[in-house]
Amino acid sequence: MTVRLPLVFASGSTRLAGTLDSAPGSTGLLIVTGGNEVRAGAFCGQAQLAARVAAAGHPVFRFDRSGVGDSDGENAGFRGSGTDIEAALATFRAMVPAMDRVVGFGNCDAASALMLAGGAGCDALALANPWTVEREARADDEAGEAPEPHRPAALRARYLEKLKQPREVLRLLRGGVNLRKLAGGLKQAARPAPPPSSLAEAMRQGIAGFGGPITFLLAAGDRTGQLFESRWGANDPRIRRCEGASHAFVEPPARDWLLAQVLAALDG
Repeated sequence: MTVRLPLVFASGSTRLAGTLDSAPGSTGLLIVTGGNEVRAGAFCGQAQLAARVAAAGHPVFRFDRSGVGDSDGENAGFRGSGTDIEAALATFRAMVPAMDRVVGFGNCDAASALMLAGGAGCDALALANPWTVEREARADDEAGEAPEPHRPAALRARYLEKLKQPREVLRLLRGGVNLRKLAGGLKQAARPAPPPSSLAEAMRQGIAGFGGPITFLLAAGDRTGQLFESRWGANDPRIRRCEGASHAFVEPPARDWLLAQVLAALDG
């Protein structure tokens, strides 16, 4: 039986709000929120993930970073959240003393924050759709409306997906496609990938010395994930892709896929 416990803890002089889903396992999951989301996550996805992971036997801790949700303090963005992540991990370990291993999980700029912090003291990382755009992520980015630099990779992925569908190919052959619009889209898709960002390079340097296993979990239908892959390198053997998934993995098959990947990281 699992128990969900809301609590408060300190990050320096700031009071933060957290939630512990208890379970008997010795490997736990620390969920870091992305953007300005509260710890329930988009569409309560992180709360649901925590419940399913705890039901599988692993304790889970998630929290609101400074200035977000129920937490006090000033929101310093994902670049300034390293101290909060480390405080959450310390609280998690103190509350579950039998736990000897922690996997850090984050989606979007939460994944980036974990990378910039060198893992923030976690033993393994599961990083979903890491954010590589220089500015802060916004709510519309979380919904998949990524900025302009994502478009070439997004368009290529979209056209490749359509070519796999016989109905779309038949529509093209029958003249049901606006050829002028298609030509414009193909021109955009043919543009070169955007150059590496300084943020992506800082993330690469951040985990260069990390000694534990890392898995990158990319939603194939998400522009943020597509841009990360184009800037990071699609041949990285640590990349796992979920076809048909959107940014927050809200589709039922995508939720199941994400759970399976997180459990694999916990059991590893």
